[in-house]
Amino acid sequence: MNTDPKPSRSDLDAPPPGATLAEATSIGSYGIAIARALQSCGVDSRRVFRAAGIPLELANDPMTRLPTTAITRLYGACVDATNNPYFGLIVAKFIQMPTLHALGYALAASSTLMDFCRRLERYFRLVSQVAKVSVNEADGKVYLRFEHLVDVSGETEDAFFGFLILAMRRLYKPSFNPVRVEFHRSMPREGADPYEKLMLAPVSFSHTDGLLVFDQFDLRQILGGSCPELAQVNDNIATDYLARLDRSDVITGVRKKIVDLLPDGECSRDKVASALGMSPSTLQLKLSERGTNFQQLLDDTRKELGCSYVQQPARSVTEITFLLGFNDTSNFTRAFKRWTGMSPTEYRQRR
Repeated sequence: MNTDPKPSRSDLDAPPPGATLAEATSIGSYGIAIARALQSCGVDSRRVFRAAGIPLELANDPMTRLPTTAITRLYGACVDATNNPYFGLIVAKFIQMPTLHALGYALAASSTLMDFCRRLERYFRLVSQVAKVSVNEADGKVYLRFEHLVDVSGETEDAFFGFLILAMRRLYKPSFNPVRVEFHRSMPREGADPYEKLMLAPVSFSHTDGLLVFDQFDLRQILGGSCPELAQVNDNIATDYLARLDRSDVITGVRKKIVDLLPDGECSRDKVASALGMSPSTLQLKLSERGTNFQQLLDDTRKELGCSYVQQPARSVTEITFLLGFNDTSNFTRAFKRWTGMSPTEYRQRR
């Protein structure tokens, strides 16, 4: 019996009602990684992209997007051109942190692999709208789950899972591996051997969701490239881009306005509603329809920012207090203990 913790289906990060496969997109620079993988196989990438009807001149800009249908069509052409059913695993080696724009730089500067996973959970939609990412911990394990919102090619899942494991090894240690990997896709007729060689872990296929399972100990270790300040800067950039990408998404818009208004100490529901061009009652209704409310989003955003700020040695507790819109340090300290079970000073020392 499968006892893995699986969250109930939430609509917080699902596509808007009526969204279709054709409307789901991924970051355009993903196409650059696919083109480089083709070239490494001795295949003319321009010919393949032209056959798939996709321009090869793709900018490394998160607002340049590729429809999921186009990526599926492209991967079909790539597999035919290379005669390699594992082509997605080759692409994994050519996805670099800059491919993911601000999110990639934030991931690279994460303090731990747990921070890495949490960032992926928060900002994955900047990279792709095809899945909802969630992180859960239980029984000494960390479960990084990808709930597919639309159908995607198996190569898409291969490429991203492969990239994640390779990136984690670069940040942590070369011998790092997951406890196990579950793929949403079906297993290629040729077998699972290339997956096991890359993942260095048991793999299985045809699951409802994609899932990476890790040892909790590994994900809590401080990374050599940890830089909370750089991570925070890129978190802010990712938030800005998400707000531009999801203009119709009320939760993304509210989070963005909360980040903007907190340092002024006037981050109220009325202020945010006004900044979004709606009445407070309309904002409350829209958030209620998405299963949340303004106070919950305010608390969650403060917690995320607070944990990030406290890891930055140059920031004093007093400065952080006012950046988060609290009136005095005692209020901030009480809130921080509620969030983490520790005072800001204890949290900073442990990290």
